[in-house]
Amino acid sequence: MATTVVNARVFDGTEVRDWTSVRFADEVITGCSAAPLARDGDEVVDAGGGTLLPGLIDAHVHLVPGALAQSLTFGVTTVLDMFSKPDQVAEARAQATTRRDVADVRSSGIGATAPGGHPSIMYAPFPAVTGPGDAERFVADRVAEGADHLKVFAGVAGLWPSLDSATIAALVTAAHARGLVVVAHVSSVAGLAQVVAAGADVVAHVPVDADLDRALVERIAAAGIAVGPTLATAENTLGEPGGAAVAADPRLAAPLGDGWLRRLTSGAPVPRGRALPPYSRAEDNVRRLAEAGVTLLAGTDAPNPGTVFGASLHRELELLVRCGVSPAAALTAATAAPARVFGLADRGRIAAGLRADLVLVSGDPLADVTATRAIERIWRAGTVCDRRAFVASAAEAEQLAAFDAQVARAVAAVRERRRFPRA
Repeated sequence: MATTVVNARVFDGTEVRDWTSVRFADEVITGCSAAPLARDGDEVVDAGGGTLLPGLIDAHVHLVPGALAQSLTFGVTTVLDMFSKPDQVAEARAQATTRRDVADVRSSGIGATAPGGHPSIMYAPFPAVTGPGDAERFVADRVAEGADHLKVFAGVAGLWPSLDSATIAALVTAAHARGLVVVAHVSSVAGLAQVVAAGADVVAHVPVDADLDRALVERIAAAGIAVGPTLATAENTLGEPGGAAVAADPRLAAPLGDGWLRRLTSGAPVPRGRALPPYSRAEDNVRRLAEAGVTLLAGTDAPNPGTVFGASLHRELELLVRCGVSPAAALTAATAAPARVFGLADRGRIAAGLRADLVLVSGDPLADVTATRAIERIWRAGTVCDRRAFVASAAEAEQLAAFDAQVARAVAAVRERRRFPRA
């Protein structure tokens, strides 16, 4: 059966159009118009002046059981996994292929790091890249596992062994030869400069160890490199109560179970004895990137402490706007921009012929970006989502257990590294 949404404000992924009606059938949008589109037999959904958006894309997650179901609950119809083990990726792909009640997924699989490098201690056993001559083998193995893009770990502030510049460049060359987008994890301005010089396509995280200098920002803009700041994780990591802010909004809290609300309000663990840079530097650096015209991608880095799948993407949009990004540009960072950067030509926008991944909200997020939280309906490939299905389900219980185990591994690994630092 076809569905027609009427009386809507339509944001197509880049701008508000003059359309008021969007029709879709058999998973695909069939028409967008300012004139009535409904036909006999259609299900007609009256938006009542609300806003119809493309399905949201979280451009940075790490998979755990239940991640895809929880993401869809908050209008995230596609997630881009930036490092998960092969068994987790295979299970997520199987779910996304056979079910409409979970988000779709694209994945890097295992990321490229040096022997003993981050995050191998948390996920041993772990394949590593020993040098430039090993890059082709590593990329070929990821392609054989079905990787959609490549994740590379650059310098990590001296806590872990790191790939050198020649190896990163070799990985980029090997990935590009196979048509893969390269996403580079950075945790410092020096690491950012390293991956920019190597030709990475996307930078994951905004560094906070220093202010970004204008020359580097201009190099990023000129090269067309996209940046996913993951502010929703950065604020928690740097001691800000971002998780509590998510839990305090009833529009986000209502579809969350008690277990997730407790985790969001408990605060992220801050390493003892470590002087943290101010979170304001993260926003200042994003502001510099935005002012230079750098493409920004909205991603959460969920399930890091203080974040939750789906809900934290709405927080990320709010934080981007706090950096001076317009609401329209922030919405693009969660729709058309990641679709373009990662080659997802069938989604991220509202247009005839594209997938019917859609989110209807009751307010106007172009005026107040937090209106994305007032979700009325979600469609994934034309199928409406039951927003109550995830809470108190077996998938939620499994996800909570996996989340606890992941945090425990991460904390233990960091403590061990600080106890026995690398020579």
